[in-house]
Amino acid sequence: QLQTVESGGGSVQAGESLRLSCAASGYSVGSQCMGWFRQAPGKERDAISTIERDGTASYAESVKGRFTISKDESRNIVYLQITSLGPQDPGQYYCAAGFGLRSGQCQIPVQSGEFNDWGQGTQVTVSS
Repeated sequence: QLQTVESGGGSVQAGESLRLSCAASGYSVGSQCMGWFRQAPGKERDAISTIERDGTASYAESVKGRFTISKDESRNIVYLQITSLGPQDPGQYYCAAGFGLRSGQCQIPVQSGEFNDWGQGTQVTVSS
């Protein structure tokens, strides 16, 4: 059974950091394109970062330089390190696998419809 579980969200002050985790079961994060998405209230679910099978990472312009995606294949977890949180960052953060995406296709921009096995998300709120 495929399952993806996000964790690590919370309520933080502007400028602080968080590390989000995405634990997968039933498939290997090392064998798939993995992506992190963010959905702010009333808005679309947007891709913010992806990591390819070979570890190549890509980022949306809005998070470049502040967010870092990584994976631990031995633990089957994908991480999203978030620094310098600001008013543009609150939302529900989701992780998903892009099973059908081949090498070179797993780079921003990607569409949420290309990803599968969504988790329930983890909430990030930022206070000033």
